[in-house]
Amino acid sequence: MQNEYELKKLMCDIGKRIYDRNMVAANDGNISVKLNDNEFLCTPTGVSKGFMTPDFICKVDAQGNVIQANKGFRPSSEIKMHMRVYQKRPDVGAVVHAHPTFATSFAIAGIPLTQPIMPEAVIALGCVPIAEYGTPSTTEIPDNVEKYLPYYDAVLLESHGALTWSTDLTAAYMKMESVEFYAELLYKSRMLGGPKEFDQATIEKLYEIRRKMGLPGKHPADLCQNKGRKNCHNCGNGCGSVSSPASKDVSEDMVAEIVKKVMEQIK
Repeated sequence: MQNEYELKKLMCDIGKRIYDRNMVAANDGNISVKLNDNEFLCTPTGVSKGFMTPDFICKVDAQGNVIQANKGFRPSSEIKMHMRVYQKRPDVGAVVHAHPTFATSFAIAGIPLTQPIMPEAVIALGCVPIAEYGTPSTTEIPDNVEKYLPYYDAVLLESHGALTWSTDLTAAYMKMESVEFYAELLYKSRMLGGPKEFDQATIEKLYEIRRKMGLPGKHPADLCQNKGRKNCHNCGNGCGSVSSPASKDVSEDMVAEIVKKVMEQIK
């Protein structure tokens, strides 16, 4: 088990990785690690994640209050978001928030990452919904993220970025890499005429592989949050979307009523 100083060094290394990989700009992003039920390490506010040293790292309690911070450093202003993840997911040991360009572009466009286009994404990542927009540094973001926590291990933040979590810091960071890689492939395949999606039988086989592998975390494809189906792959890109009409079930009665009103308007 890594000691506290080793974890601080790892946080600095991960910070440099997300900075070098163009997942954050300037002072964007934040990282946290759980030490125990009431002690957490987190990156400071107003500091580039690419130029941190261990003495930059702050320690907070489960409410985000400062336990220890060197002079000139304060915990990330987004610590509330991290604390909500730890509160609702006791299995989580680390959280990473970044602004990877492709994934954030999907978040800005209001398009969740739900298309099953490659085995690795279905097995290790699953669907990535979009948490509704919230004002930074307030409880709006954690409040909007909370409903996705029991079912997923990554979310896009509307018009903001991405949030990933896992058992440890390396795993949480790798999940952020996977989100961005998936988003980039999806974007580029759309430029080539659209991706070819797996059928449901193929998806079920991939789910079974995941179960046999015993991967940690919640299975990120077990539930389509907004459609009430078994999973959110092949749900017409409506899962977790903040702007897609497909994210809402439409009954036959509703369709009939809409048609009636339209016909009345064009008479």
